[in-house]
Amino acid sequence: MTSFTAACVQLRSGKSVAANAETAADLIRAAARDGAQYVQTPEMSNVLVKSREELLDRICEAGTDPFLNMARSLAADLGIYLHLGSLAVLAGNGKVANRAFLIGPDGSLLATYDKIHMFDVDLPNGESWRESATYEPGTRTVIADLPLGRVGMAVCYDIRFPAIFRTQARQGAEVLTAPAAFTRQTGEAHWHVLQRARAIENGAYVISAAQGGTHEDGRETFGHSLVVDPWGKVIAELDGDEPGYMLAEIDTEQVAKARARIPAIANEREFGCHIAEARKEIPA
Repeated sequence: MTSFTAACVQLRSGKSVAANAETAADLIRAAARDGAQYVQTPEMSNVLVKSREELLDRICEAGTDPFLNMARSLAADLGIYLHLGSLAVLAGNGKVANRAFLIGPDGSLLATYDKIHMFDVDLPNGESWRESATYEPGTRTVIADLPLGRVGMAVCYDIRFPAIFRTQARQGAEVLTAPAAFTRQTGEAHWHVLQRARAIENGAYVISAAQGGTHEDGRETFGHSLVVDPWGKVIAELDGDEPGYMLAEIDTEQVAKARARIPAIANEREFGCHIAEARKEIPA
């Protein structure tokens, strides 16, 4: 298939997994009714809570996660590809996995991906994040080879690490993804440019569903779920932070055209790095 209809579902996930699942299910059904064949939800769709203890109290292993079970049943009912941007699930070693799931139209689990890069940062506005204290990072990138096209999987902060997306593009990925819970501060500064940059440099679509608004735990996320085409044009956006969904038409033939016009992947070369010793005192 060279073309399909994709949807981004934007959420404002809170502390209740059941409530988040109900909201997501309603929006996924609405997107499917409007013709979506592939639907993506944001990072941490099942629960968003700052406290490590509270988080561990509310989640379980993937096999028994109620959000994932709902999603698998719903994908089968609707006959869609359902990409859960990520869920927080127990990793089995005292830590949590920030794990994306790609579900087929029969409800089968086609692929999973654990977020590789941990958001450990102190922001100028006083916000401090140490994801590595709670989450176990993934160790490999993942591409799902679907009838719709090859879909590369990534999560949120990964968007700042171009090597993941270049690796996926080299392996034929036509659609790149970065479902997110971007902070409002970093989103206002960098969200659009990062999405467009990854699309342009790889000649690929980028689809990124987002969390948006002020959450139950007090954090603020940027929203603005986006779809960018292989030439770097934003072709669909939820302009704001309210929960909702939007659709975009994906034509994978446009990927081949963009890569032919700017053959950056084909033109890549291996290279080394030399540091020239040029530090000399300037005469007084």
